[in-house]
Amino acid sequence: MWWITIAVLLFSVIAWFVLKSLYPGAPPQLDQEEWWGPNDLKGKQDTTIRPFQIKFSEQMINDLKQRLKNLRQPVPPLEDQAFKYGFNSNQLSCWIKYWADEYPFAERENFLNQYPQFKTNIQGLDVHFIRVTPEVPPTVTVVPLLLVHGWPGSVREFYEAIPLLTKPLEGADFAFELIIPSLPGYGFSDAPVRPGLGPAKIAVVFKNLMARLGFTKYYVQGGDWGSIVVAAMATMFPEHVLGQHSNMLFVSNNCAKLKILLGAVLPSLVIDSDVAHRIYPLTSYFAHLVLELGYMHLQATKPDTIGELIFSFLYSLVRAYYRTFDDG
Repeated sequence: MWWITIAVLLFSVIAWFVLKSLYPGAPPQLDQEEWWGPNDLKGKQDTTIRPFQIKFSEQMINDLKQRLKNLRQPVPPLEDQAFKYGFNSNQLSCWIKYWADEYPFAERENFLNQYPQFKTNIQGLDVHFIRVTPEVPPTVTVVPLLLVHGWPGSVREFYEAIPLLTKPLEGADFAFELIIPSLPGYGFSDAPVRPGLGPAKIAVVFKNLMARLGFTKYYVQGGDWGSIVVAAMATMFPEHVLGQHSNMLFVSNNCAKLKILLGAVLPSLVIDSDVAHRIYPLTSYFAHLVLELGYMHLQATKPDTIGELIFSFLYSLVRAYYRTFDDG
């Protein structure tokens, strides 16, 4: 009977998905020295660990202020729509005024330089990082911890946590030594000159960074894209990563996808009823993804184009600031 054949096929597909999830393949074997910098730098890069400081020069500040005060006025937003169709241009004027007339450059420069910063060349890229070693008595164990930020963040997001992590808690006999790198292409780290530097390959870069600093065993923590990078590190280099902490957890395997589909029929199979509305019905869930995550599709497929279209009006605001990256 035809329905028995269909049932057997459906059961076989489900069983294949489940078994494949229970027995995942081996982690990819990536080139540990893959080169991401200019080819003419190969073999000539400076692999020393160099002190680095952020500098807001008077020339940069004056240039930025001049650009801000000569901006072309943006097109007015649609009436009574707030941020429904994207950024509301009426909100720009107060930001521009703040940057042009009120931003405390000297104060922020001192704030950003309060922790030791360095650069070193890993696989052709100058990688910027903060390194804070706790001042503790010999009886306290110092534990290395790699902290990785996400998009559109930076190492700045860890500043308030640094003194908390480098000071032993009451009753604890350990404190963390923190290594906080800027992702390639972010902040003061070089961007690759060719495509392909995804989270798994950034994981290789950061593993090599930790080795450069003398660490063979360490903990990792990440959020947003940083969470994906440290997950890749824990998966590919379990002999180095003692433990992983994430503040953005994703489970994306065949078993998880199958559970979501089963939940569309009977949500109580996979999720508590009081939070089932966050996923089900799936039509609403996917409609939300289509309406609100268009930027993600554009960034994933045409990142250079979306960078030109959306961020061009901020060019005058940030270009002078980016110059400090090049000068650094």
